[in-house]
Amino acid sequence: MQDIPTLLRQMTLAEKAALVTGASAWTTTPIERLELPELLLTDGPHGVRRSPDIHALGLQSLPATCFPTAALLAATWDRALLYRVGEALAAEAVALEVDVLLGPGVNMKRTPLCGRNFEYFSEDPLLAGELAAQLVAGIQSKGVGTSLKHFAANNQEYQRFSIDAVVDTRTLHEIYLPAFERVVKQAQPWTVMCAYNRLNGSYGAENTALLTALLRQEWGFAGLVVSDWGAVHDRVRSLQAGLDLEMPGPKPRRTQAVIEAVQTGQLDESVLDTSVQRILTLAQQAAATPKGGAFPVADHHALARQVAAAGMVLLKNDGLLPLRTPHRIAVIGRAAREPHFQGGGSSHIHPTQVDSPFDELQKLAGEATLTYCTGYPADDRLDPALIDEAVQAASQAEVALLYIALPSYKESEGYDRPDLDLTAQQVALIQAVSAAQPRCVVLLHNGAAVVMSDWIDGVAAVLEVWMAGQAGGGAIADLLFGVVNPSGKLAESFPLRLVDTPAALNYPGENGQVRYGEGLFIGYRFYDARQAPVLFPFGHGLSYTTFAYSHPSVSATPFRDIDGVTVSIDVTNTGSLAGSETVQLYVHDRHCSLTRPVKELKGFTKVFLQPGETRRLSIELDFRAFAFYHPGHQRWVAEAGEFELLIGASAADIRATVTVLLQTTQELPSLLHAESTVREWLADPRGQAVAAPLIHQITQQMGAALNGGGEEGAGIGMDLAGFLQEMPLASILGFQEERLPAPAETIVADLLRQLHRR
Repeated sequence: MQDIPTLLRQMTLAEKAALVTGASAWTTTPIERLELPELLLTDGPHGVRRSPDIHALGLQSLPATCFPTAALLAATWDRALLYRVGEALAAEAVALEVDVLLGPGVNMKRTPLCGRNFEYFSEDPLLAGELAAQLVAGIQSKGVGTSLKHFAANNQEYQRFSIDAVVDTRTLHEIYLPAFERVVKQAQPWTVMCAYNRLNGSYGAENTALLTALLRQEWGFAGLVVSDWGAVHDRVRSLQAGLDLEMPGPKPRRTQAVIEAVQTGQLDESVLDTSVQRILTLAQQAAATPKGGAFPVADHHALARQVAAAGMVLLKNDGLLPLRTPHRIAVIGRAAREPHFQGGGSSHIHPTQVDSPFDELQKLAGEATLTYCTGYPADDRLDPALIDEAVQAASQAEVALLYIALPSYKESEGYDRPDLDLTAQQVALIQAVSAAQPRCVVLLHNGAAVVMSDWIDGVAAVLEVWMAGQAGGGAIADLLFGVVNPSGKLAESFPLRLVDTPAALNYPGENGQVRYGEGLFIGYRFYDARQAPVLFPFGHGLSYTTFAYSHPSVSATPFRDIDGVTVSIDVTNTGSLAGSETVQLYVHDRHCSLTRPVKELKGFTKVFLQPGETRRLSIELDFRAFAFYHPGHQRWVAEAGEFELLIGASAADIRATVTVLLQTTQELPSLLHAESTVREWLADPRGQAVAAPLIHQITQQMGAALNGGGEEGAGIGMDLAGFLQEMPLASILGFQEERLPAPAETIVADLLRQLHRR
């Protein structure tokens, strides 16, 4: 391939216009006379969904490993494991001649009702960003591109093509953008995919503030911006906003619109050239990796099993697990024979093989007799006969295993969940079986939180299986029999009820808008602020062993914000089995000029320990770990003061706390203005220095006037100083203007001049 400037000079306007819109469902436009090949982009993100006909949309795809979905990947909290999954995905993409894998998705789990939550990582932006960055790095290390999606605020399927997400500036920067930012800065994905929805009035494909000002100019993204399939409304406007490639194609009218816009001067040809250059650069990157061949099917299946086991979360265990050579096991639930291992929609993979949970259980059960019962129908019908059959089998067994799968009509891409419930049949089944056989384990196959209050007290153990991929059946057996010690931790909070969830009053929206009225307070941030109980907290996950935390320390206190600080702690495996623990580090700001969550995850690390082994673990915290986004300053601010560093096994299980003192090096301009209140003047150190004497004088004068010279405030029955706090200083001066040497506006203007000279 010729160098990019040479190629660009040889291209006609028509060829450039054709190149920025796809040629087919999955390919870009080739230019044969310039020997420019087509690029093949295809769905991911937990497997390669490559159509046999690369030019047709098609529902069928070639066989590939179906790895666990992002909900389970996130629950591993394991950066290295995500990198390995990325390498495997890239190997399969190369074998299937794919240039760019569409994924991962790092949208926040704002509400557990989002039908696509199984494809997203977490309710926390740091966890989502860290893990997605490793997945991207692993894929791209093998010469295959990724497409980070869906940028941005794509947090529901309801009206996803058009809904306007109304999000305030601070919430956007602190919750809904940081995962994207982290992946861009750490891993530089080859492409970023815009979202369908609007954000504060502007479609994702036409949002200049997102695609150009933030993504490229502020974050330094150097790759290509591609549309979600069908997300472009106006091709010329989207080009001007920074969207380089529209998919899918062909769209001759769009191509002609670009040509005419250049010819009439509506679109500067240099803007078109910039997008063309990015597509040519992507083509060069892709061409550097020869495609074709085969991938190690068995090895990747084994990796999928390892990953699945690492991300399943033991939510409850009364001591029944791991199973110890039971002789009779009742295996109940359709999902034991009909694996529910992935979600519906564009990420649906044609697996190379699928492990049957029942068969894999049989392999590890030794001489035990397994009795299978369907338990529930494929639809939402109530079938008492199936429950009666299951109860009889459970009562005659030593242990009952209930494989419960949330049906696809309840969660999938394209629509949101109507509730957080299992089916009525499934709830009745669990209640009846656990009453007959208390030694009962519930195995949940779902993509996001479900409520359990109707039945959880009656069962001995609950294992969250998620959508565990094609090898999930074997991973379940590994955990049940203790071949693998569970180490998964929740990457999302499990609520008690739907009405308890943060977005309950602001979902799904109305009149084409959804207002993010909960602001910063999603997930555990909300439950902390409300001091509200949850079913299982963020970060929760049990093990077959136990861990002790001791001797916490920090590298420095006080420390400067630009230097950061390192937190260290000893972790000891105090049980009898080898296992892994995820140490989570949260930060609490004791005093802040703006409202902040009670605590926020700012670091984590996972460690494997033998029985009795102790390791000292360290987590580094940088400036951003202590900062918040200040809308007034339009930048990240870390205010001087005390911070508590909370080290724990979950958001609700804090094992150690260290207090540090941050010293700020930031020089921020004052935000005081003519209408600033007395409270705001006194809260600003420079404002207090110039205005406090005058405020004290005016307060004294007003007090004397109101009470006829008696005790301050007595004449009006209130604390006058407190009463004046929320009044603009100019307004207070106006009440006393006849006693002042100059008009109130002049005095305030003079105070502001003094302020800005400091």
